[in-house]
Amino acid sequence: MIALVWRELRRAWSSGGLVFPVAFFLLVAILFPFAVGPDGRLLARIGGGVIWAAALLAALLPVERLVAPDAESGVLDQLVVRGHSDAEIAAAKMLGHWLGFGPALLVASCVAAALLQVPGAVLGTILLALAIGTPGLAALGVATAALVAGLRGAGALAGLVMLPFAVPLLIFGAGASAGAPGALKLLAAISLVLVAGCPFVAGAAMRMGRG
Repeated sequence: MIALVWRELRRAWSSGGLVFPVAFFLLVAILFPFAVGPDGRLLARIGGGVIWAAALLAALLPVERLVAPDAESGVLDQLVVRGHSDAEIAAAKMLGHWLGFGPALLVASCVAAALLQVPGAVLGTILLALAIGTPGLAALGVATAALVAGLRGAGALAGLVMLPFAVPLLIFGAGASAGAPGALKLLAAISLVLVAGCPFVAGAAMRMGRG
């Protein structure tokens, strides 16, 4: 399992899977104040939602490389022959995907919060919400990648599949950042369901793809 996770991390670092999502995340944070104006109160009020929307889109960027290259090259078949279950492979990909962008995204959120003039007291809640919610985004990303692997126009399909299921994470993540009561617990519950269930969904999709 550790070897599979380490392999996913090496692939993410070598293919720009760490740099591109974080760069995109920061680009959204930089451009957003130009769109809504320099009103500090407005930026501080909507900053949490902006950070969460940017995090969701950043997590979507590397979806195409998570499963499809291994399926096309036969790596998934080799891993199964060596005794790894499809759910175990999917779980390793999810953990590797999160380690590849999650911690860096938390660090980048501090920069984004400064650009959006988010108060320091709110930043702590945003970071906690992201730490809880980004594993769910990673799990959803791998499950989506497994479902669209090998399909024509997989990149566009990935967005259509993933974004509707990610809406609850976005709603409760932004709500927790805004101090809505109970939002953090609901965010944790949804993220936990995704982390627990998506390996089996992704594993079933990879198994069907081989058949």
